[in-house]
Amino acid sequence: MFFYDLIMHPSYFNQALAGHLSNELRRQVEGSCSGRLGYIIAVVQEETGDMGHRGRIMEDGQAVFSIKYRAIVYRPFRGEVVDGVVASVNKMGIFVDVGPLQCFISTHLVPPDFSFDPNANPPCFSSTEDTLVIQKGTKIRLKIVGTRVDATEIFAIGTIKEDYLGPLG
Repeated sequence: MFFYDLIMHPSYFNQALAGHLSNELRRQVEGSCSGRLGYIIAVVQEETGDMGHRGRIMEDGQAVFSIKYRAIVYRPFRGEVVDGVVASVNKMGIFVDVGPLQCFISTHLVPPDFSFDPNANPPCFSSTEDTLVIQKGTKIRLKIVGTRVDATEIFAIGTIKEDYLGPLG
């Protein structure tokens, strides 16, 4: 259960206020990141109650409504195995998009049989014994080895140096 204070302009004070509150809550909250709670993926239920008694009027005529809601959130944990898509590759490592989270895989956490090829277009990590290539757009399975939580963002470090991790398909 989450709580959010929503400020509404007086022009929305009509019969459709509940709908306006619901739409504005979804617009402001979905896709945001609260470092402590994780990424808010979707609002699934909101409890607006009796609108006439829940809004606090401010000095400029706007009202603040406290809305209680339930949401689907994603918060990565150390040791979690996830699938993602490679966003970019450089000599330092690989950046992978895992839903809303961007995860970095250092070259030290890539298996030794993969080597960086700066002359390839686009730059990639290629396997010496197989025909496996890790480049932008490659689907990859990784394990999260560490996270750092800021107020509005979560950062993760991953590895593909263990069994059953690496490029998919």
